[in-house]
Amino acid sequence: MTHLSIEPNDRITFRVRYEDAHLAVVVKPPGIVTAPGKSHDRTSLLNGLFARYGTAMQNLGRERDFGLLHRLDKATSGLVMAALSIPAYESMRAAFETRRVAKFYWAVVRDPPNKPSGVINRPIAEYEGTVKGESRVKKLAKVSSAGKPALTAYRVVAQSNSGAILECRAVTGRLHQVRVHLDSIGCPILGDDMYGPTAVRKAAVRLALHAHRIKFDHPVTGVGLDVRAPWPTDLRSLLKRLGLERPDGMGDGNKLPASHDE
Repeated sequence: MTHLSIEPNDRITFRVRYEDAHLAVVVKPPGIVTAPGKSHDRTSLLNGLFARYGTAMQNLGRERDFGLLHRLDKATSGLVMAALSIPAYESMRAAFETRRVAKFYWAVVRDPPNKPSGVINRPIAEYEGTVKGESRVKKLAKVSSAGKPALTAYRVVAQSNSGAILECRAVTGRLHQVRVHLDSIGCPILGDDMYGPTAVRKAAVRLALHAHRIKFDHPVTGVGLDVRAPWPTDLRSLLKRLGLERPDGMGDGNKLPASHDE
């Protein structure tokens, strides 16, 4: 019996949007971290992935993050990709580093940006600090000339008198990049309890940010893939309250194309 370094936990549920012998792309629910850490060593997405792909992920080893290719914030929902073979991991790591993977997010904001589309090119620096109402020190990020280059493209996809939905492409992968960049142009994401003002923090049941699309070439076959995830169920009432249509254009019970859905 194979010894697993990460304890499998089949109670951590996720939806599979694409899988084969080399890759899996799944939808991480909000409220769980991507990888184990202090106080959540059994309750991360990776624990759930090990319940399904444990043998393959164990073979990749800790030095390859057990196949994890990127992460999402605890409060953010959406697509996460994991490699299930060493060739796939090595190829996809190179693709991420050379920006050949396109990641897209939907963000709900109170005030739309001044321009319907644009690019935010502002360096981001990490630091340790506390957020309002908490005493625990955590990793945070801010726009700073001393930071690393960070690039986010955005466009308004829906708008009402009460709010707007932006689609953002994170070209680089800095800590909290989309959250920090949107806040820096006066468009904090609703429900953001780290960077938003008080009114914005309380305006949604959780951070209204969803990683809905990822485009890349398959690391083994070279076939172009465009994997998508529908608008999350727990944020549908927010859109209704703001008078906004679902950006995926899908009714309840429908499934998006271009994915292998369970």
